Amino acid sequence: MTALIQVYLRALGLVGQSVAIGGAVLGLLVLRRWLVREPDVERDIRRALRLVAAGAGLAAACQVFSFLVIVASTAGPEGWPIGRALETPLFFAALARTLLLVCVIALCAVVRRRPRSLGPWIALVALTAAGTVSAAWISHAAGRLARGPLILTLDAVHQLAAGLWVGGLAHLLVLAWARASRPWPAETLQRFSRLAQGAVATLAAAAIGLWLLYIGGPGAALGTAYGAMTLTKGVLFLGLLGLGALNFFAVRRLRRDAEVPPLTLRRLVEVEVGGAVTVLFLAAALGSTPPAVDQIADRATLAEVAFRFTPRWPTLSTPTFTELAQASDLTNREAPRTTQDSLWSEYNHNVSGLFVLAMGLLAMMERTGHAPWARNWPLLFVGLGAFLLFRSDPESWPLGPQGFWQSLWDPEVLQHRLLGLLPAIFGVFEWLVRTRRLRDERLALVFPFVCAAAGALLLAHAHTLQNAKEAYLMEVTHLPLAVVGIVVGWSRWLELRLPGRDGAMAGRIWAPCLALIGLLLLFYREI
Repeated sequence: MTALIQVYLRALGLVGQSVAIGGAVLGLLVLRRWLVREPDVERDIRRALRLVAAGAGLAAACQVFSFLVIVASTAGPEGWPIGRALETPLFFAALARTLLLVCVIALCAVVRRRPRSLGPWIALVALTAAGTVSAAWISHAAGRLARGPLILTLDAVHQLAAGLWVGGLAHLLVLAWARASRPWPAETLQRFSRLAQGAVATLAAAAIGLWLLYIGGPGAALGTAYGAMTLTKGVLFLGLLGLGALNFFAVRRLRRDAEVPPLTLRRLVEVEVGGAVTVLFLAAALGSTPPAVDQIADRATLAEVAFRFTPRWPTLSTPTFTELAQASDLTNREAPRTTQDSLWSEYNHNVSGLFVLAMGLLAMMERTGHAPWARNWPLLFVGLGAFLLFRSDPESWPLGPQGFWQSLWDPEVLQHRLLGLLPAIFGVFEWLVRTRRLRDERLALVFPFVCAAAGALLLAHAHTLQNAKEAYLMEVTHLPLAVVGIVVGWSRWLELRLPGRDGAMAGRIWAPCLALIGLLLLFYREI
C-alpha cells in the first residue's frame, strides 16, 4: 500500500509543479506582454497566478505527505523513527523543496499586485524553476553513485522541460475556457508555440540521455518493467507530439494580426493536456520501479516476452475454487505461482476479452445506423465489472479467507477492485446517455474520461510477487491494453467535442480500438 500511495502522491506532485512552472513562464513571456496592449488581460493573469500558487501548494503538500508515508512505513514497535528520519538526506531535500514551493506561493501575491513589473516575474520564474528542479534530489538520480552530477542535471532538465510544456498547456486550456468567446491575438499563440517547441526539444534530449544511463540497451528495455514502462511512455509522448503538430501547423497558418476564438483551439488541447497528465502519472510509477541497469538477474528474454503475446486459442475453462485452494497458498502473497494460479488468471482475462470484444463489435454496428438496438452495448460493462469483482482476487472476499476491508489494504487487490468498479459505473452512464435517458451533453463525457483514467491506472498497475521476472511478464501484457484504452477514451472525447467532420473522423477510431482490447484479452496467456 505504501508504494501505491507514493505513486499517487508523486503523480499529483508532478502535476502541481508543472502547473506552477508552466504558469510562471507563460505569465512572464506571454501574458505580461499581452497585458501591455490589452488591460483586460490582467484578470487572466490573476487567474494564472492563483493556479501557480495552487500548483505549488499541491506539490508542497504531496512532498510533506510523501515523507510522512515513508517514515510511517519504517515504524517499529517503538513508533515512528522521527529522530533518525530528520537526520537523513531525504529529509533535508524534502524540506528545501517544500520551503521553495511555499516561497512561490508568497511571491505570487507580490506579482499579483505588480503584474506589469518585470522584476517580480523574473523572481517568480527563478524560484519556481528552483522548486521544480529540486525534485531531482528525491528521484532515482539522487541515489546513483556513478555519474551522479550528470544524472542529476539530466533529471532536473527533464523535469523542468516537462513542467514548462505540460503546465503551459494546462494554463493555455484554462485561459481558453475563461475567455469563452472573447478572441485573442494569434501572436500570443505563436509565442506560446515557440516556447512549447523549445521545451519539447529539451525534454526529448534529456530523455535520451536518461535512457542511456538508466536502461542501456534493447535487452534491458524489453526485459524489465522499467524498460517496458519507459517504452510505453515514449509511445504516449509520440502521440502527444502528433496532437501538438496539428496545433502547431494550425497556429503557424494564422496571420500575425489575426484574432483567434479559443474554441477552435481548445478541443485538441484538452486531449493533449489529458494525455500529458497520463504521462506524468506513468513517470511517477517509474519512480517506484528499479532502473533497468540495476536489474540483471531477473530480466526476461525476448523469447519469453514474445511468448506472452503469441496468440493461441483462449482458455475458457477454469479450475474450481477448491482446486485452486488445494494447489496454491492463498494466504501467502509471496508464495510461488502454481499452474492453477495461471489457469485461473488466463480464464479471467479471456472471458473479459469476450465481453470487451462484444462491446467493440456492437459499438461498430451502432455507428452504421442499421442496428439501433446495438446502442445498449454499454450494459455489458456491468456484467464485466461484476465478473472482475468476483474473480480477480480469489484469496480475498468474496471467495477467499481475506475479509473485504482487509483486502483493500493490499495495493494489488485495491487496484483490481477499482478496475472492476469503474467499468460498471461508466457503463451505466454511457447506456443512459446513448438511450437518451440522460440528455445533458456533459454526461456523455463520463465514458471517455473514465476510459482514459482506467488506462492511466492500468499503466501503474503492479503485481506484488517475489519473482520479479514473473511479475514483469504479467505486467508487460497490461501496457498495450492501457495504451489502447487511453486511445479509446480520448478519441471518443474528440468525437463528442470536435464539430462536424473532424469529430466524425475521431469517432471512427475508438470502437475498433475497443474491439482490439477485447482481442488482446482474449489471447492473453501465462503458460
